[in-house]
Amino acid sequence: MIALVDCNNFYVSCERVFDPRLEGRSVGVLSNNDGCVVARSNELKALGVEMGAAMHLLPSEIRRQVILLSSNYALYGDMSQRVTRTLGEFSPHVEVYSIDESFVGFQGFDPATLEARGDRLRHTVRQWTGIPVSVGFAPTRVLAKVANRAAKKIPAYEGVCKLEADCPATRALLRQLPVTELWGVARRTGERLALMNINSAWELREADPKRIRKAFSVVMERIVWELRGHTAIELDDMTAPKKQIMVSRSFGRMTSNPDDLREAIRQHAARAGEKLRRQGSVTSAVMVFVNTNRFQLDQPQYRNSVVVPLIRPTDDSRDIVQAATHGLQAIFLEGYRYQKVGVMLLDLSADANRQLSLADTPLSEVDRQRSQRLMATVDKLNRELGRDTVRLGLPRQGNAWALRCERRTPRYTTRWEELVRVRG
Repeated sequence: MIALVDCNNFYVSCERVFDPRLEGRSVGVLSNNDGCVVARSNELKALGVEMGAAMHLLPSEIRRQVILLSSNYALYGDMSQRVTRTLGEFSPHVEVYSIDESFVGFQGFDPATLEARGDRLRHTVRQWTGIPVSVGFAPTRVLAKVANRAAKKIPAYEGVCKLEADCPATRALLRQLPVTELWGVARRTGERLALMNINSAWELREADPKRIRKAFSVVMERIVWELRGHTAIELDDMTAPKKQIMVSRSFGRMTSNPDDLREAIRQHAARAGEKLRRQGSVTSAVMVFVNTNRFQLDQPQYRNSVVVPLIRPTDDSRDIVQAATHGLQAIFLEGYRYQKVGVMLLDLSADANRQLSLADTPLSEVDRQRSQRLMATVDKLNRELGRDTVRLGLPRQGNAWALRCERRTPRYTTRWEELVRVRG
């Protein structure tokens, strides 16, 4: 059996750990630049506030009842690691799926003891980290997702649900579950399944696997087998390397200063390179784009993009930053107030399959190996000592592109100067 452990309302729960006054209150966490609601407490959901709702469009009567906080990703990332370490006390097989979800293997454990183990896991995680979690046990990952959903939404399960491959509880849940609620089934795929008269998870389970594979993909066929209780999906199947990588963000305030744009492009390009190396890929071209604020109709409008090809495929942040900077120089125009810039890495391929060009020499290969060692060292330092411990260039104070996070709480666990102070 495998368990999916999911942190409940994770961002909000992290905030409540360090500020108990938020318990029972309607709390929301906002996206970058305090734009939209990206996490909601159950109390906020009950008020009808939708995921992605723009903060400035919330009715005044709602605004008076709720507490909205800026995202505090340094805190959330550290709390996620603490939860993961706690899960390691219950099984050596822990697969992190996202910042708030992990699959935990319980192979070899007596099935009759799993619900008790899940209950103890919930209480231990809550006691050690302060984060509430739900636990779903099942023989496959897809069914574990279904079990976790039931554990979270159906009070009778009290946070722990165990599903067998073929039992009345499993059949009842799958018949009630829309197919688009399944892990790995997107909205458009659901629309195509509906044309085949497949609307529920149960109907997908009963479908002909070969027909599903022919109409969709091998991953969809594997979902059918997983719903029947046969292990067919590894975590890598659902986290395939991206074909493109984009990093962009709206500015904290609009700017016409080219230095602001250059600094933002440099940071975005370096972050894109980090993501590229994490998935073991190289890029052959870099696209840069700039936008003004299209909603301010009284301002001159401009948007443009350019693709800069690279001499050879690379994952070196220095090459990517240099190409992105050249791209920005090509499309930047004076006289406009810019709201957003971004970088997209194109034509990605596996680093292991990187081919040397005819112009490459043995010296080029030496340079490539030196580059790989340097980037690996930079990534390790940033991973172990904190993001941006090593970076390409230092940003100026008060730059326009820095995040607007006027409602951010202290980074309690990752900044010495922001530790909780207790007075006796």
